[in-house]
Amino acid sequence: MESTTQIFKALSEPIRLRIMNLLLHGERCVCDLMEVLAMPQSTVSRHLAYMKNAGLVKGRRQGVWMYYRLADGEDCIHGELLAMLASCLPKKVEAETDLKRLTSFLEHKGGSACAE
Repeated sequence: MESTTQIFKALSEPIRLRIMNLLLHGERCVCDLMEVLAMPQSTVSRHLAYMKNAGLVKGRRQGVWMYYRLADGEDCIHGELLAMLASCLPKKVEAETDLKRLTSFLEHKGGSACAE
């Protein structure tokens, strides 16, 4: 029950739901999330760490950059929540705006803001 409680706590923050929506569209570098959310690295990283501790996201380091993606649903509740979020989050105006900002940003930069 504790892991389920942690998932719900992690999803109770609007910024984390916005991050979830962006990660529904694939792995993202922290710098991409910073740009779209217009937030400093420390804020974005703090939210990602909370989500990682709850088992919602997984991170990987590539050079100096951290990339995050959604974690696979480890149990029935986690899997069902991911499916529900994938269905419902993109319909929210703020989520739609974030996705447009991400798409525009990536097109303008020719990919991620992070140097490979």
